[in-house]
Amino acid sequence: MATPNSRESLIDYAFRRLGAPVIEINVDYGQAEERLDDALQYFAERHFDGVQRCIFSYPVTQSDIDNKYIDTTSLGKAVGFSDEEGPNGTNLLSVTRVLRFGNLANQSMFDVRYQLALTDYFGVNRGLGFQNSLGLAGFDSTMRYIALVEQFFQPEKVLHFSKVTKKLHMDMKWSEEINAGDFVIIEGYCALDPTIYKDIFNDRLLKEYVTALIKKQWGSNLAKYDGVQLPGGVTLRGGQLYQEALAEVAAIEQKVQSEYELPINFITA
Repeated sequence: MATPNSRESLIDYAFRRLGAPVIEINVDYGQAEERLDDALQYFAERHFDGVQRCIFSYPVTQSDIDNKYIDTTSLGKAVGFSDEEGPNGTNLLSVTRVLRFGNLANQSMFDVRYQLALTDYFGVNRGLGFQNSLGLAGFDSTMRYIALVEQFFQPEKVLHFSKVTKKLHMDMKWSEEINAGDFVIIEGYCALDPTIYKDIFNDRLLKEYVTALIKKQWGSNLAKYDGVQLPGGVTLRGGQLYQEALAEVAAIEQKVQSEYELPINFITA
């Protein structure tokens, strides 16, 4: 199949690309599946098409407050996706932000931003209520000042998250700054499930990477017989095959990191 759309078809594609069935590929199918798993893991961690930005709306529980962390496996489905295809907390690879919460983040009718918009909406451009209106410039300046006050008195929380522990820690006094039942909005990146988004299997870089990894496994399997001469004068060169695959894998990984990796989010103070 020229356009793989499953694990099996991608492995078959890689075998054919290496020469099968004309040449016997000395790789067990189980080994090929493991190399595919390695490739999919790398694809999700490094390739921008392997992840998707997700937003989670999560009600904090008393257990979270007592533990002083949020178990991201309990986040449920991401906002805006259908139940059938949406990523969930178990797919979360990184957390980039938790929206500000607390007293200053409460945008009710008593919030200063609400009152500002309510009283000055029609006067932004017309100057209603005072003689010399600064228009949008004055409104923008006021909103920036409010944001500065919020950041000074109630900054966004410092986050600590690892995809290994699946625990989201925030630097704060949990028992004082948040209550059970309060919602937090968590922003991050989730790995896409290839069994749902089957076009992943047809990604050009992934096909090249899987083929190179299987070739590397092939060379590793034959390396122990390196130099052995078979009937007909054929000499096994497993070590050479391994080195060729090693160079191909390194070149593909370098290309992915330089051209297909998401840019780093710089933190500025």
